[in-house]
Amino acid sequence: MIKQREFILELIAHLDGSGIPYMLCGSVASSFHGEPRATKDIDLVVDCSRRQLPEFLRRLHGTGWYVSDNAAVQAIENRTMFNVIDPDSGWKADLIVRKDRAFSVCEFERRLNAAVLGSDHPSVTLTTPEDTILSKLEWSRDSQSQQQYQDALRVGIVGHQTVNRDYLRQWARELGVGDLLEQLLAEVDEQMSS
Repeated sequence: MIKQREFILELIAHLDGSGIPYMLCGSVASSFHGEPRATKDIDLVVDCSRRQLPEFLRRLHGTGWYVSDNAAVQAIENRTMFNVIDPDSGWKADLIVRKDRAFSVCEFERRLNAAVLGSDHPSVTLTTPEDTILSKLEWSRDSQSQQQYQDALRVGIVGHQTVNRDYLRQWARELGVGDLLEQLLAEVDEQMSS
């Protein structure tokens, strides 16, 4: 049975081999920028075209992993998401097709390289701390999930001296999470002053 990092590395190798840009996001990114927490789901944003998809699907079918070709095509056409699952280990990746909105384009352009999976593994691309916070706040608002908010808060606490608050406030207003961001920043300031 493969470990999570092996699943991620193999999936990224298939994305790279198909010429599909990606970035890790979600709990993997918030664990890297904040405090680690276990998750069976891996979230990646992909910037995939219909032309690139057949090669990627061919590679995945060769692994024995589950992927629905129809769901993948629909996700590309509608800019939604599709899943890749390793039935042997239970690891699951949500591949989220990058949206056309201004924030999603900016977030993808700002992605960074980091040794997320450990110094003995190659660097991978992932969201910045700021974009991780914003995405988590958006998910928190949409799903009423306290876990998403806590993930964002931990990233804010760990990065309290380095996160760009002007950038956060600019996009938080655009995304409709300005109030949540101000609550989060107040909690960060309170924790850091105590």
